[in-house]
Amino acid sequence: MERRNIVGVLLPTLVVVVGILAAVVATVAGSPPEPIVKCKSVNSDCTVTNTYGVFPDRTTCRVAAVAYPADEAELVAVVSTATAKKQHMKVVTEYGHSIPKLSCPGGPVGTGLAISTQKLNRVVAIDAKARRMTFEAGITLQRLFAAAAAEGLPLLHSPYWYGLPLRKGSAVHEYVVGMRLIVPTAAAAGGVQARVVDLREGDPDLLAAKVALGVLGVVSQEPMFKRSITYRVQRDQAFESTVSSFATTTEFGDIAWYPGPEKVVYRDDVRLLVTAPGKGKNDFNGFQPQLSVLISTLRKSEELLEAMENSNGRCILAKIQMTTSLATGAGLKNHESSLTDFTEYPVVGNQSEMQSSGSCLTGEDDDLLKACIWDPPIDGLFYRQTAFSIPMPDVAAFVADVKKLHAQRPGSLCGLDLYSGLLMRFVRNSTVYLGKTADCADFDMTYFRSKDPEDPPLDQDILEEVEQMAFFKYGAVPHWGKNRHVGFIGAGDKYGDRRDRFVAAMVKYDGEGLFSSDWTDAVLGIRGKSLSVEKKGCALEGLCICSRDEHCAPAKGYFCLRGLVYEDARVCRKSGTATPPLFT
Repeated sequence: MERRNIVGVLLPTLVVVVGILAAVVATVAGSPPEPIVKCKSVNSDCTVTNTYGVFPDRTTCRVAAVAYPADEAELVAVVSTATAKKQHMKVVTEYGHSIPKLSCPGGPVGTGLAISTQKLNRVVAIDAKARRMTFEAGITLQRLFAAAAAEGLPLLHSPYWYGLPLRKGSAVHEYVVGMRLIVPTAAAAGGVQARVVDLREGDPDLLAAKVALGVLGVVSQEPMFKRSITYRVQRDQAFESTVSSFATTTEFGDIAWYPGPEKVVYRDDVRLLVTAPGKGKNDFNGFQPQLSVLISTLRKSEELLEAMENSNGRCILAKIQMTTSLATGAGLKNHESSLTDFTEYPVVGNQSEMQSSGSCLTGEDDDLLKACIWDPPIDGLFYRQTAFSIPMPDVAAFVADVKKLHAQRPGSLCGLDLYSGLLMRFVRNSTVYLGKTADCADFDMTYFRSKDPEDPPLDQDILEEVEQMAFFKYGAVPHWGKNRHVGFIGAGDKYGDRRDRFVAAMVKYDGEGLFSSDWTDAVLGIRGKSLSVEKKGCALEGLCICSRDEHCAPAKGYFCLRGLVYEDARVCRKSGTATPPLFT
């Protein structure tokens, strides 16, 4: 998945007119989510959150006001006014899907300004001959796909969730060939304290702007084509040795590993001519509108298994879910039918219908019984997402280590299986300053999160060890729109002098740091800011790596202990944890 509120996070000045890496989304199947910005009075005295209703540290982001510019001139005026007042700013999207606290302005609490891209959602121009599009910062992938497809142009790569630019052959930002930014400046004629920066191909600063994070500007396109998708299931025995060869021979494919049942699902995904027969569509199950009562029932089932500390029961539920999903195409549709949308593999359809999905955003207005599975108002699923990129030469060793961990505690990773397993996608090396530093595999782990921050989740220690193993043993770089605080510790140092060039661009366009915050400074490792928050229970929420028992939950039997496989890891493990029964 890919979308959150990342707009101006790292390169403060980019946030205004350029898109977003982890932000976006539109409406929920007839039951629109609550706005992420709520104000006590008209556009003032507000709070900012994300579509999940909570940030990793569970703190509230308060801002003095929110602005809704509708065009570039209004945007310039908003930035100018805030600059004159020395007011910190951050960009927010209409429905923010950034899990980290990237959309919260810096400065004193409650004094910042939120700049919404809600009204900046139009396609500016399409040049079909040149295969290029220009659009505003607030556009979602859903609107972009529709506009491009109308001209016979496909967006080559994107997140799987409507509206989250991520990859070229791997990353969407690699196709950005230009963008316009609004940045703070000293007072000019007429007292205006903001200016337009027009970045084009060849401009070094575009390498900073492209991932700042997840920006969209002018995006290259190519003629429409079709995709053919088949899900292929195999045992996971020695599959780690196949990951590299699969990655080099697939253009769109991915791998989902289900550690519990020891299965691997390869998505064989190939390009076909647009004349190939097939009108298929990708409507991934997890992004379809679901009955609200079903969603809340699933959540209650998870909570019950957690309370019973029943890893094996969770494994059984996950196996049923995986088998059922694959048997029904996991949301792939050969055709639209009231009885059977999916009949067989492969499923063939236009690129614009196969790359991304998110039908829970576009349901009927009168269908109030359905929603996206994560919507807070319906007591939906509540989860964490740990996402990281590991260089391809290290992927097999990482998977082998996770297998060793699973062998010591069989059943402990079934929580991942409930959320489509451990997903691997493949991303190319990037010249973008905060892009990928090598050809790598992107790993996505989605798993249960307790509503009570003091309640240790089942098999918490195993998930923590995988997290620390990835980021510290294998030097993974984080997904900028996901992860707990732990995933960002030392992240800036992993980019070497590219981080320094990025920071230089920050200073160039926003020397006073009006688009910076303590959070983004800590992520970049500048201005002496730290991400780790050491306090009672901090490791349970990923705000710190435990170094003392009080960072866990000793009163509930959870103590800070060494990792089982990665001995440098420090995790919260229940004293006397029994080895769960083997998965059956």
